[in-house]
Amino acid sequence: QVRLQESGPGLVKPSQTLSLTCAVSGGSITAKYFYWTWIRQSPEKGLEWIGYVEYGGRVYYSPSLKSRTSISRDTSKNQFSLQLTTVTPEDTAVYFCSRGLSDLGGLRYDSWGQGTLVNVSS
Repeated sequence: QVRLQESGPGLVKPSQTLSLTCAVSGGSITAKYFYWTWIRQSPEKGLEWIGYVEYGGRVYYSPSLKSRTSISRDTSKNQFSLQLTTVTPEDTAVYFCSRGLSDLGGLRYDSWGQGTLVNVSS
């Protein structure tokens, strides 16, 4: 059974960069055909899809966040990471990492981390 665990600072100051890592156990992030995804949730915006790095290393980002987002992976550590630059209080949310797989032309998510709250505040 695959398990995902987010880690990173819980408090980030405005204009700084938010950095989170998702450690994966019980399955390889290079295994076909999985999409290792970041999603966030806030009361104001609900669930918001951020982007993914897929099994082959390609990345795809939400158009609305693309200019500030970078997702990378470290296959030696079996983990993937999120960086979100120039944050504002609107980026305050619970951030989740998850595993997606193709289903009927889209992605469905079968495994989730527990989520980590990131508060953007001075």
